[in-house]
Amino acid sequence: MTLIRLLFFVLCLSSVGNLEARAHALDPGFLDLRQTGEETWQVFWRKPDVQGAPMDIDARLPETCTPRTGSEPITDGRAWISSWTAICIDGLADKSIVVDGLERQATDVLVRVQPSNRSPTTVRLTADSPSFVLASEPSSLGVFGTYGTLGFEHILEGWDHLLFVLALVLLVPDTWRLVGTITAFTIAHSITLALASLGHISVPGPPVEAIIALSVVFLAVELLKRKEGQPRLSERAPWIIAFAFGLLHGLGFAGALQDIGLPDSDIVVALLAFNLGVEAGQLAFVTVLIATGFVVRWLVVPRVPSRLAFQRRGAAVSAYAIGSVATYWLAERLAGF
Repeated sequence: MTLIRLLFFVLCLSSVGNLEARAHALDPGFLDLRQTGEETWQVFWRKPDVQGAPMDIDARLPETCTPRTGSEPITDGRAWISSWTAICIDGLADKSIVVDGLERQATDVLVRVQPSNRSPTTVRLTADSPSFVLASEPSSLGVFGTYGTLGFEHILEGWDHLLFVLALVLLVPDTWRLVGTITAFTIAHSITLALASLGHISVPGPPVEAIIALSVVFLAVELLKRKEGQPRLSERAPWIIAFAFGLLHGLGFAGALQDIGLPDSDIVVALLAFNLGVEAGQLAFVTVLIATGFVVRWLVVPRVPSRLAFQRRGAAVSAYAIGSVATYWLAERLAGF
């Protein structure tokens, strides 16, 4: 696990300059089209902020809509927004919706279309696929693919969630105990993700995000206070810590899913797909960490003069790096209240 610590240190150094991203990658754009009349659609368009200016992308409706684009956006302090009412003859079914300029960007755009006579459709547009044609009726398979991809990318873009998982990997060196710990974390966040997404529980987002950052700080402190022959609770029963904080991380996942919205006709399919996507991303992250650790152990460790000193330095550097980044997030989120 010492080598995984070394890998993390390099990863942390590469991400420190991006702390202002609030522990997530660049916010995606968001286009919401809500039908309010037979040919009337209310359009909401949010562009990401790039150094104080709107990103150079524009949402463009089909040619049968007037107007196809909105007015100049205004900032809300985090992104650039505009809204307008469009008259779309013959509706939007089987019509193309495109985001001009997205092919030159490194972010993506979520598009949600809400016709008055059917459940909403959510689509993710990327640089490789900056447009889509709205199907007359979305299939369950399409819903599964879309929400599975969203879940996978959400966990891999959520640095706070990933740092928590990484801290668990560093804290639990035994493979089977690690499997049990990650499983407990998975079960916990799956429970609260489902309950919150279905409306059975509701917790304000800012406190949840702050406590998620605090959970990472807690694990960093546990890493620093480890002593040989004196295991702490997080080492004796790491699944308890993972399960408790996993409940809170699930609320964070639910907040992202609620922003996207669930299709009325395929709620269960979308929720299952999003959760499976999150688990797939989490598993991919842990697999890469462990595999890289084995490779570095084989190539680097034999050349290290003092393995014990190397392990101790690696443990301290990792703990301080995790704690510093998480403390920054915690302070930022508390200030945001």
